Amino acid sequence: MTQFLEELQTHARVHNETFGMKVSLIAIGTKMPSWVQQGVEEYQKRIQSKLKFNLIEVPLARRSKSQSIEQCIQKEGNELLKMVPPDSWVIALDVAGTSISTEQLARKLTTFMAEGQNISLLIGGPDGLDRSCLDKSKERWSFSALTLPHPLVRIVVIEQLYRAFSMLNGHPYHRD
Repeated sequence: MTQFLEELQTHARVHNETFGMKVSLIAIGTKMPSWVQQGVEEYQKRIQSKLKFNLIEVPLARRSKSQSIEQCIQKEGNELLKMVPPDSWVIALDVAGTSISTEQLARKLTTFMAEGQNISLLIGGPDGLDRSCLDKSKERWSFSALTLPHPLVRIVVIEQLYRAFSMLNGHPYHRD
C-alpha cells in the first residue's frame, strides 16, 4: 500500500492539474436537512484548493396519483442529464455499480487529472436513477453495498473526494 501511495503522490505532483479539474455532483433533491448542508459545506471548504467542486441540485419530481413512480424517475433523469456540463465524464452512483475503494478513487482521480477530464457524478432520488442516466454514464460506482439515503450520499461522496486528495497530497487525514 505504501508504494502505491508514493506512486500516486509522485504522479499527482508531476501532473499538478488538480486546480483545473471540475467535479459536478448532480443530485435529486433541493430541500436537504441542515446536517446535510453543513456536511457538504464543510468538505467543500476543505476541498476547494484541490478542485472546482459544484453541487447541482435538481428538484424531486412531484409524486401524485396521476403519475407513476416510473414517470417521476424518468422526469428526474431527464433533468439530471440536462445539468451535465458538456465534455464531462458521467459517472452514475448506484448500489449495483462497481464497488470502489478510496485507493481506487484516488487512482481514478489521478487519471482524470492527467487527462484533463472533468467528471459529473449523478445521484438519484429516493427511487433511484432513470435508465437514461445509467445508459449515459461511462461508469457506475458504488461506495457501499448498503442502500444509503440519497441525502447522505452527498456527504459520503465529497468526504471521499477529500480523503482521496488527502492521500495524493500526503496529508495525514487518511490513515491506512
